[in-house]
Amino acid sequence: MSRVSIQGAPFERGRQYGEQARTQVRQSISAYQRVFAHYAEWDWEKVVGHASRYENVVEDFAPHIIEEIRGIAEGSGVDFGDILALNVRSEVMFASGAQDNKKLSGALANECSSFAVLPEVTSEGHTLVGQNWDWLLHARDTVVLVHARRDDGPDYVTIVEAGLLAKTGVNSAGVASCTNTLVSYLDDGAVGVPYHVMLRRLLDAESITDAVTTVVNADKALSGNFLLGDVDGLAIDMEVNPGGATSVRTLMPRDGVLAHTNHFLSPDLARSDSRIGTSPSTLFRLDCLESTLRRGAPTLSIRNLQDALSDHRNFPLGVCSHGDDRASEYERYATIASVIYDLDAHEVYLAAGAPCGGNFRRYQFDSSVGLVEIDSPEDVEAFDGDVRGAQGTTTALTPL
Repeated sequence: MSRVSIQGAPFERGRQYGEQARTQVRQSISAYQRVFAHYAEWDWEKVVGHASRYENVVEDFAPHIIEEIRGIAEGSGVDFGDILALNVRSEVMFASGAQDNKKLSGALANECSSFAVLPEVTSEGHTLVGQNWDWLLHARDTVVLVHARRDDGPDYVTIVEAGLLAKTGVNSAGVASCTNTLVSYLDDGAVGVPYHVMLRRLLDAESITDAVTTVVNADKALSGNFLLGDVDGLAIDMEVNPGGATSVRTLMPRDGVLAHTNHFLSPDLARSDSRIGTSPSTLFRLDCLESTLRRGAPTLSIRNLQDALSDHRNFPLGVCSHGDDRASEYERYATIASVIYDLDAHEVYLAAGAPCGGNFRRYQFDSSVGLVEIDSPEDVEAFDGDVRGAQGTTTALTPL
C-alpha cells in the first residue's frame, strides 16, 4: 500500500497528497468513470456537473476540507470538479436513480465489518477498534495510507482510495473512526453533507464527544454508520438516515463489545433498509464477528482480532471477503484492507487486501514519532482457519 505523508495548511496538505498519489488519483477517476457508466449510464461530465451542487454545502460545513479538495486537484493535475466528484460519488450515484437498479444494490450491499472492544475484555487492558473494508476490486490498485501532520488540529492516519478525503482512520487525540455503508429507501441523492466529507471531519475530533456532536448536528446527505472509539475506553455506534439530529440512532457496547456490518439495527430505521433483501450476508457477518469477539473475551488480543477479521464462514461473502466469481467485474467486491487500532499503544495494524494471509504491518503512530513501521508481514503468523463461536447478540439502540 502506497504511503502519503502530508503537512502544512489545508491547501498545502491537499497539494502534497495529490502530488504523491497522482497516479492512483487518476486511476480512481478512470475507475469511477467506468462504474458510473455501468450502473447509471452517466458520462463523467454529467457526474461532475451533479457533484458541483455539493460544493457550497461542503464549504459551509468545513472550509478547510474544501481547501484540501482544491489542493488534491492541483497536486494531481486534474480539475477541482473531478476530485469533488470522487468525494461525493455515493451521493451522485443515488441521485442518478440507479439505486433502483438491483445491480447497484448488489455491489453496494457488502461494505465493511467494524468493531470496538473495550479494556475490560482485552488482554492488555487496551481499547481496540478496527474493521475490514470491502469494496469493488479496482480499489486494490488505488488505496493509499495517508498520514497528515497538522498545526490546525490532531494529526491523523486514514486508509482511503486515492483522491478521496478519508475512510477509516485514527487521530493523535486518540479517536478512531470506522464506518459501514447503509442503504435506505430514503436515500435519493439530496444535497447535504456528503458521506466521505463526514468521515474526514471525524478525524478533526479532539474527543469522542466532539465526533458524536459532528454527526448529530450535520445535515447528512445519505444513510450510513459510524463506529467510534476513544483512548479513554469509550465507544459508540451511530446509525443515520439522511437529515439532521432526528435521523440518528446510537448503539452502546454491551459487556465491552460493539460490532456492526451493513444493515440497520435500530427498529425504526430498519424499516427503511433496502439492503438485506439483496445481500443477507450482512446478517451472518455481524453474527460471526460478534460471536468471535465475545468468545475471546475477556482476554482478546491483537491476534484474536486478526483471526476474527479473517473469518471465512459463508465464503466467499464472509467477514474476510474474497469476491464472488459469479459476479461481473463491476459487481464483485472483496476485502480491500483490514485495520486494527490499538488506541492505548498508539499502534495501527494494517493489512492490504484480505487479512487471512497474515500480511499485517504494525505502525507506531503519535505526534512525537509520526508514523513508523515497526513490524513487517514476516513477523505475523497467517490466519489458522479456526474461527468458530456461539450466537452473537445485539443491544438496543437509543434515539438522540
